[in-house]
Amino acid sequence: MSNLLYRLGRSAATRPWTAIGAWFVLALVVIASSAAFGRDLEESFEAPGLDSYQAAALLAEAHADEGGVTAHVVLEAPDATTQVAPVEAALAELPRVLATTSSVSPDGDIALVRVQYPAIEQLDAADLDNLKEAVADLREESSLTLETGGDLFFAFEEAPTGLGEVAGLVVAMIVLLIAFGSFVAMGLPIGMALFGLVIGVTSMKLVTYLIDIPAWAPQLAAMVGLGVGIDYALFLVTRHRENLAAGMPVPEAVGRALATAGQAVIFAGGTVVVAILGLLVAGIPFVTGGGVAISAMVLVMVLASITLLPALLGLAGQRINGRRRTQHRPSTGWYRWGAHVTRNATAYLVGGAVFMIALAAPVLALDLGFPDDGTKPESRTERRAYDLIADGFGPGANGPLVIAVDISQDRSAVAPLAEAVAADPGITSVSEPTIDPDAGVATLVAQPTTSPQDVATQETVTRLRSEVFPAVLDGTASTAHVGGQTATFADLGDRVQERMPRFVAAVLVLSFLLLTLLFRSVLVPLKAVVLNLLSVGAAYGVLVMVFQWGWAANLIGVESTVPIVSFIPLFMFAILFGLSMDYEVFLLSRVREEHRRHGDNTRAVIAGIAGTGRTITAAALIMVAVFSGFILGSDPVVKMMGVGLATAIFLDATVVRLVLVPATMKLLGDANWWLPKWLDRLLPELDSASAEVPVDDEVGPPLASQPIA
Repeated sequence: MSNLLYRLGRSAATRPWTAIGAWFVLALVVIASSAAFGRDLEESFEAPGLDSYQAAALLAEAHADEGGVTAHVVLEAPDATTQVAPVEAALAELPRVLATTSSVSPDGDIALVRVQYPAIEQLDAADLDNLKEAVADLREESSLTLETGGDLFFAFEEAPTGLGEVAGLVVAMIVLLIAFGSFVAMGLPIGMALFGLVIGVTSMKLVTYLIDIPAWAPQLAAMVGLGVGIDYALFLVTRHRENLAAGMPVPEAVGRALATAGQAVIFAGGTVVVAILGLLVAGIPFVTGGGVAISAMVLVMVLASITLLPALLGLAGQRINGRRRTQHRPSTGWYRWGAHVTRNATAYLVGGAVFMIALAAPVLALDLGFPDDGTKPESRTERRAYDLIADGFGPGANGPLVIAVDISQDRSAVAPLAEAVAADPGITSVSEPTIDPDAGVATLVAQPTTSPQDVATQETVTRLRSEVFPAVLDGTASTAHVGGQTATFADLGDRVQERMPRFVAAVLVLSFLLLTLLFRSVLVPLKAVVLNLLSVGAAYGVLVMVFQWGWAANLIGVESTVPIVSFIPLFMFAILFGLSMDYEVFLLSRVREEHRRHGDNTRAVIAGIAGTGRTITAAALIMVAVFSGFILGSDPVVKMMGVGLATAIFLDATVVRLVLVPATMKLLGDANWWLPKWLDRLLPELDSASAEVPVDDEVGPPLASQPIA
């Protein structure tokens, strides 16, 4: 592999415009194809096999209005009873509105108009825009207090973005400028990452021909892609500048950089892709689609790093060092730190492990759910509408349960079922049943006594399914299922908890095998897996402390405690496990190379820290900056991902990579590199230590003497 990468890098640097032109052509093809043939991204959070999914299927079969998307407009006025009629009439005239219903609170001060739309597949963002315009016109005409919210907002409202991403990018540029001391060296990683980002995000609409991609996936993929793209370019540019400082010509420096650090980039990116594709094991379609989207983005960044970046490096030439020629030597500060940790390995191992376990402890209180409009800032109309509905009609009015009853074989159970549901202590009211005789489906809408996020609401759903329905329907040919957004998100949380162990096991096994192949060791991959689990666990613990317990939540704009979004632990585990392996690969590649050179374990560990500490720290700062930028957004889901990813990367690059890893490797000694002979014979030799690349002796040492990272 090293020889192939060497030739690829040298060729790209020698003929840079060929590679750059190929990427521009690819970008044009992807953008044009996406605009002409791209399919819309998926908005559904459904998962086959869930009770709520069966309810949705029945409602769709019956073409029931309750199976579609709803919006609501809330009116507050002293005479709401007389004011609501013209509001309802105006909303009923909007395109694609199937029906409207209105109700007034007992005190007569708050009126609620529910606007029923068809299934989400038949809608787009224009329907939300039409609703907003109609409400704005009504405000101007009557000076009414009107607030809006509902499923239509959840499906198509895009939270304000841009500021956080730009802030993270600015910090990344500052870090790169400090690390390289050159505007050219700073600009290349940023430019390459942004170029890859455009192609990756644009391609999502084409990937939908293979698998449905959720609408929120591009933002998450952009978050990860921007971070890894800049990081991979950072490692390659750092090695290239070291080669230039050793006196190599530009093409030779690029070729050797790609043959060494480029190989580590491929394995690091491969680990990220493998970890994220582990989401396939979860068996949840929208989670799988999100994983594929992120993996595609990472793959684009890896390909850009080993083809586009070498061309840019060749084009930049010696200008990448700015006005002064930089001498690259291992940092004495990091050397002293490595020596200090290895001298006190036991103390650092125990202290670091206790600290990480303490951060991870709150994960035992992890509560999976989904933030609703009640968790949004009060500046958002959805939050104000949520509060008005709760004040006027009770907290459960914000999350009605839609019960679909299969009566194709027996219609006699509908009335007794409605009575039994209404009699449940967790239900305040039940609508009159809507019956579709042709489809054989009856629909009941039940309002819980508690809010959508309340644990009591989930208990009510469970009780309806396990006690109320069987008591009425056993012995009949009818079946009933609880649907609606509240029940759907509760079911997804249960599915995640059920599938999480299987998913984690799959990711751990695949990552262990990949690292065993790369490092030809048993204990090094095992240690990496255990320490990465600590990083992920600590990130989960911080999420619980901030979002569930409210610690320092106001500092990031979270106004109330919220449950952890059900699918975030899955994505965080896959993404963090893959990203943390990036630093593991770069650090341990250097340590292993040093150990192969002289056989002294302690010396190799110290040299590995000294050689990669500065680069890993800069890379981690960039990742933390990019992920922290998403915390500035208003969407709690994006905030969770930003907090979790930034925290985990920070801990992984500091406590784990610069404390626990060297301490553990010092204590394990030469056992770090133990590999059974039978396994050694089976594994192919992949690293550059055995590669022989013909070079001019005057430009530098042979490739075999150059460390991988």
